[in-house]
Amino acid sequence: MLRRVKGYLLPRTDRVTAATQELQDQGFTILRGAFAAAEIAALIAEIDQVYIDHPADARAAAVRDPADDEDFRYAMFNRSALAQKAIAHEPILSTIEPLLGEDCHVIANTCWRNPARRSTTHGGGFWHIDAGPHVPRPRDIAWDERIPYPIFVIGAHIYLQDCPLTCGPTGFIPGSHKSGRPPPAERLEDIDLDYEEHKVVPAVAQAGDVCLFVSDVWHRRLPADAADKGRYFLQAHYGRRDIAQRVLPTSEVNHVTESAQARITSKRESQLLGLHDNFFYDG
Repeated sequence: MLRRVKGYLLPRTDRVTAATQELQDQGFTILRGAFAAAEIAALIAEIDQVYIDHPADARAAAVRDPADDEDFRYAMFNRSALAQKAIAHEPILSTIEPLLGEDCHVIANTCWRNPARRSTTHGGGFWHIDAGPHVPRPRDIAWDERIPYPIFVIGAHIYLQDCPLTCGPTGFIPGSHKSGRPPPAERLEDIDLDYEEHKVVPAVAQAGDVCLFVSDVWHRRLPADAADKGRYFLQAHYGRRDIAQRVLPTSEVNHVTESAQARITSKRESQLLGLHDNFFYDG
């Protein structure tokens, strides 16, 4: 736990909520009933209109089937006033701020509206982490438990409709965010993957619930079955102040003048000046 004091991050000594403690210890937690039914209904109506008014961004057109790309709408706080308010919901902020600092900010804000389908070209159907590992570590070096494991980015799923087991909820492996490693490459499709004997826990949720998870935790969408009705949730990622925002691609928002861009002669030079290819948060 931490807090920001005069610009510096210091250890936090006051009590935190059970949800914050679970998020730090297990890598995920669910805030049950964080939004009322009326709030969710209004949010759905406004977001449905965003899907009508704004065509798919096609940010990952080179690697994703266009039908899958239609599932997503990016930069939602720019497109929906209610989405902007939802990601600032007090139960969310009071849970994550002790882990990221009171000046944490939203680095990505994407809506997912997945229809029922038996296959997808989106990588979320395999074990993955969203970023990091932020503290990479070999398997044979144990973490000193006297030091709280640092957390740099936390994701949030604000559920706009129920997500039972039949709909393929996100599954998390408790404690895996402390591994210092991504999921093993040879087991990315293995439902029985474990970390230190911890098995997958499905984030079964109802509309109005919010699932919060550490970016480094091993997670994936679990298989849906014939009763799948799809998934619909507003996603936000919150990062420490030091983490760059990825709401818009760096090709659209950057600090590089046209004349400086004209002098670039390599991909590495582009990266060095902050012009990166899209990846998870921005694509």
